[in-house]
Amino acid sequence: MEIIKLREEYIKLGQALKAAGFVEDGVEAKIEIQSGNVLVNGEPDLRRGRKLYENDIVSFHGQEIKIEK
Repeated sequence: MEIIKLREEYIKLGQALKAAGFVEDGVEAKIEIQSGNVLVNGEPDLRRGRKLYENDIVSFHGQEIKIEK
């Protein structure tokens, strides 16, 4: 599980995927998110700009990101 430490109040979903190294760039993040391949707290979310806060869990092709403060 990848851990992302928040510097601000939140991080956007596309940025979190890039920070964890799961995607190369914003275009790839957008395609993966809109294809339904990304789950936030167990639910599909099709918004690249979805705000992630402390304790959110992102799942992507069997890998996970946890958001921490």
